[in-house]
Amino acid sequence: MPTTLYGSPSTASLVVHWLLIELGVAHELVLLDFETRQHKSDAYLALNPAGVVPTLVMDGQVLTEAAAIALHLADLHPQAGLLPAPGTAERGEAYRWMFWCANTVQPAYRAWFYAHEMAGPDSAGATREMARERLQAAWQRLSDHLQAGGPYMLGAQLSVVDLMLVMLLRWSRNMPVPSDTWPVLKAYADRLKARPAFIEVYRREGITDWR
Repeated sequence: MPTTLYGSPSTASLVVHWLLIELGVAHELVLLDFETRQHKSDAYLALNPAGVVPTLVMDGQVLTEAAAIALHLADLHPQAGLLPAPGTAERGEAYRWMFWCANTVQPAYRAWFYAHEMAGPDSAGATREMARERLQAAWQRLSDHLQAGGPYMLGAQLSVVDLMLVMLLRWSRNMPVPSDTWPVLKAYADRLKARPAFIEVYRREGITDWR
């Protein structure tokens, strides 16, 4: 059974798509059109009742949640060295930062992009301001961390955490204070964006911004 990734350009599916290419995993890419609400179709909701992306179908198993899929793919391909060994302190750090991405950074982005859904139209402005402050605080924390112990999030070794974070850094590109305002974060992102697999993701998804 072929591996199939359901996603949409510039969404959370990018990290999974990038990782599949990075790992050399043969797959079919199905890009859903959000404008026509393909992600809310009956056929897609049967796969992912939340109606969001990504969804990865692999060996008959349906996987959702970008961070979880990324960790699972890294586990399936230990030879790539994108996760430290289980039970090590470094593995604990990888979990820490991946959950930080999912529990701190992504909810702040949702509050920024969908403020009216989070708090209603009357509170949308305040919600977006709170989200902006939280994201800028997150970028400062990342900058401090990388400056103290980089060049990657876990030190000298590239990991799946870095792929997840660069995707999230990209989402800030049109915000009042984008992540690349921090020189350390710009240099960090530039290193990752130079990887052939990232360049190939852009080509396949037709993305042209934030180069």
